Amino acid sequence: MTKQSLEHFEKQNTKMPLIAVLRGITPEEAVAVSDVLVESGFTIIEVTLNSSAPYASIKRMYDRHGSSIALGAGTVLKPDEVQKVKDAGGNLIISPNLNLDVVTETVKQSMVSIPGCYTPSEAFTALETGADVIKFFPSDTLGIGFIKGVRAVLPIGTRICPTGGVNVDNISDFINAGVTSMGMGSALYKSGKSIDALRASAEGFVNAVNQCRHDAEKRDL
Repeated sequence: MTKQSLEHFEKQNTKMPLIAVLRGITPEEAVAVSDVLVESGFTIIEVTLNSSAPYASIKRMYDRHGSSIALGAGTVLKPDEVQKVKDAGGNLIISPNLNLDVVTETVKQSMVSIPGCYTPSEAFTALETGADVIKFFPSDTLGIGFIKGVRAVLPIGTRICPTGGVNVDNISDFINAGVTSMGMGSALYKSGKSIDALRASAEGFVNAVNQCRHDAEKRDL
């Protein structure tokens, strides 16, 4: 049976296939930052665990937005962190690496598993262990050509999320390469970034996706 958390993620991802990666965010700014992202069109938010009091930030965002967004944690490196994310209200477990114990625990908790992979071998191993989405990281060093090539050999329907180096100028290239999501990191949010600057960045990314979708619709006519 499809996990309820995965169905929720896919619903939000269909609305806007961008994952806001919030590295360095504090609980004090969690509500304001998440409000701006949601108002701009983002529906998926990731709080990295190497931020200050990340579980408190996740809890505040969950209390604020509930099931209207897909919410979780990034830089999850240990299996015992999975339960803490769940307790805070998150249901996405995102990592920069492939730790099979983390993937296994995420599956056990019926949460969405998004491990980081750098090679086809890692991607296949992740899928065999139960991962839901393959996060290719860092995608700026792997490149669009790699994404296209590895997508051709992965099982049909594999969800692919490049992270690192995705920007408004190359979003259409990644979408046309067949990815299903994209992680937006420092190009979207950095610690200390003003709300106005964050809003401008968020709207720029959302507009780029919408333009790409519009162009695709015109080609299909």
